[in-house]
Amino acid sequence: MKTALTIAGSDSSGGAGIQADLKTMIMNGVYGMSAITSLTAQNTTGVFAIKDVSDDFLKEELDSVFEDIYPDAVKIGMVSTSSLIRTIVERLNHYQAKNIVLDPVMVATSGAVLINDDAIEILKNELVPIASLITPNIPEAEILIGEKITSEDDMVRAGAKIYDTYKVAALIKGGHKVNDANDLLYNERSYTWFKGKRIDNPNTHGTGCTLSSAIASNLANGFDLEDAVKRAKDYISGALAAGLDLGKGSGPINHAFDLAGEYKKENS
Repeated sequence: MKTALTIAGSDSSGGAGIQADLKTMIMNGVYGMSAITSLTAQNTTGVFAIKDVSDDFLKEELDSVFEDIYPDAVKIGMVSTSSLIRTIVERLNHYQAKNIVLDPVMVATSGAVLINDDAIEILKNELVPIASLITPNIPEAEILIGEKITSEDDMVRAGAKIYDTYKVAALIKGGHKVNDANDLLYNERSYTWFKGKRIDNPNTHGTGCTLSSAIASNLANGFDLEDAVKRAKDYISGALAAGLDLGKGSGPINHAFDLAGEYKKENS
């Protein structure tokens, strides 16, 4: 069985972060492991507290995984401080990690910036270049290129600029800002559109985590980048279409486990 490591924050309500990542990984046929960057107290109505781990503790987590169960892929999610980002970069370079999928969590769906300017610069200059693929939403892609993105043509230009600047493939997620469910994969001077249909489901908390984890799982299982993205898009579309309300708020969707049983049966 192939293995995958998620480096991200913990969501106590289970809809995002490492909890969503690990559920996604097991549903996509890999053994999942985790290195937690921060603890959050949250539920379907909001986030109430965040506590980052220390740099030394994150290093110990990463060492413990790589020295025993070497991951076939790595997914990176929320990392909120410069020093934690640098710890990740140093350790992944040390172990020559492969198939690194970075979900550059910088801007919430609401538009709120989630990490400070110093950490953004370290993420851009040191973490993005070691990734195999990054999966920014439109606001995050705008931060990476320093330009506004308002159309599909802009998304193509953004993909080209990201590749020229960072030498990394990018899956730019259209979202509500441009085209709802259509995402653009740009890699090595060529690009592919992954079309999707708008699904009327308000429970979208954790979709970014789930998508990037599914891609990492598929890369771990030996699929090439385009196939890994296509399978991940199909997986998350099935989860969203299943539709599950759990709590009082907009609700984390339990994408990875209960909602995708049919996908697993169809693709096993």
